[in-house]
Amino acid sequence: MNTKPNIDETLRRRIIEEPETLLDDADIMRALVSANEKSLGGNIVDLRGIAMSRLETRLDRLEDTHRSVIAAAYENLAGTNQIHRAVLRLMDATRFEVFLRDLGGDVADILRVDSMKLVLESAANTDDPAVRRFKGVLSVVEPGFIETYLNAGRPVSTRQVTLRQIASDDVALYGDKAGFIHSEACLKLDLGQGRLPGLLVMGAEDPHQFTPQQGTDLLAFFAGVFERAMRRWLS
Repeated sequence: MNTKPNIDETLRRRIIEEPETLLDDADIMRALVSANEKSLGGNIVDLRGIAMSRLETRLDRLEDTHRSVIAAAYENLAGTNQIHRAVLRLMDATRFEVFLRDLGGDVADILRVDSMKLVLESAANTDDPAVRRFKGVLSVVEPGFIETYLNAGRPVSTRQVTLRQIASDDVALYGDKAGFIHSEACLKLDLGQGRLPGLLVMGAEDPHQFTPQQGTDLLAFFAGVFERAMRRWLS
C-alpha cells in the first residue's frame, strides 16, 4: 500500500499549519464534500453531506437577511438626516416670505423632490397679488378642495400622510411641471382651531419615490413640525 501523499510538500505543510484557510473557503469545502460523495458511490446516502448542504443554504439566507437589515438601517438613517436638515432649514426663516422661498428652494432640494407646493383653503378672493407672487410654491384654493383631492370624492377617512403614484395633469398644483410628476407625498396640515386645513404636497418625477408601501413616520414628523411653524406665521 502506497502511503506517500500525492500532494506538493510545501502546500501540504501549509494546510497542516493553517487548516482554517480551507475551512473558511466555501468553494474548497464544497469541492471536498463533492469528492467525498463520489468516493462513497451512488448507492450510499451521505447524511453528513446533506446536512452540510442544508446548513449552507440556511447560511446563505441568513446572509441575505443580514444584508437587507443593514441596508434598511442605513436607508432609515439617511432619511432621518434628510428630515432633520429640512426642519433646521425651515427654522432659519425670520419672515414668512423667506419661509416660502426656502420651502420651494433649499427644503425641496434637501428632500430631493421635484416640486413642493403649500395648499391653503380660503373662502376669500384667491387672486391676491401676494399669492401670485409665490404661485410656484403657494396655492390658495376653495374650501373642500383638499379633502376632494386626497380622497378623489370617496367617503373615506383622510390620513395625515398619503403616498401614491399619479399621472398628474393638475396645472393648479404643479404648474408647468404637471406632466412630469409621477408620484407624490401629501401631508395634511392642522393649522389650528377655527382655521381651514392645509396641505403640503411633494411631487417627484420618479414614480417609485413615493408609494403606498413605504413607511410614513418621518414624513408625519415633518408634517407635525411644519404645521406648528405655519400656526406661528398665521398668528
